[in-house]
Amino acid sequence: MSAYSLTVNGGSYSVDVDDPTTPLLYILQENLKLNGPKFGCGLGQCGACTVLLDGQPIRSCITAISDSAGHQVTTIEGLGTLDNPHSIQQAFIDEQAMHCGYCLSGPVMYGYAYIQQNPKATRDQILQALSEPVAGQLLCRCHAHSRMLNALVRYSQGVA
Repeated sequence: MSAYSLTVNGGSYSVDVDDPTTPLLYILQENLKLNGPKFGCGLGQCGACTVLLDGQPIRSCITAISDSAGHQVTTIEGLGTLDNPHSIQQAFIDEQAMHCGYCLSGPVMYGYAYIQQNPKATRDQILQALSEPVAGQLLCRCHAHSRMLNALVRYSQGVA
């Protein structure tokens, strides 16, 4: 068994893991009890497990704990809380862009990372950044993609 040190949402954690290829998603859910990133496909194709690793979006279901140790991990919970949502989360609330909420880590975390690097991004720029060739698939079975795009545009307009 090996111990891995992680920084998740600003907190320091040490986790004991038998297999260094254990997906980061499993550690986040089982060891740290974080429910934001979801198991959608287990293949890195749907985006439900998206987190930020040193500010860059990754699919945590296919990222090994050994590749995550020593890095800054941010989950959707690390952006804000129910009582004090981050402005990107508030934009999703305002645009009613969550429906069931299962997929939210994908568009929120990809959108957040992109807009942090490209403040005041336009609708077309955001759409291009979240396109399949760039971000991979971001699946929403509730078909809320247009509302999610509206939420990201709203957030982008408010970023200084």
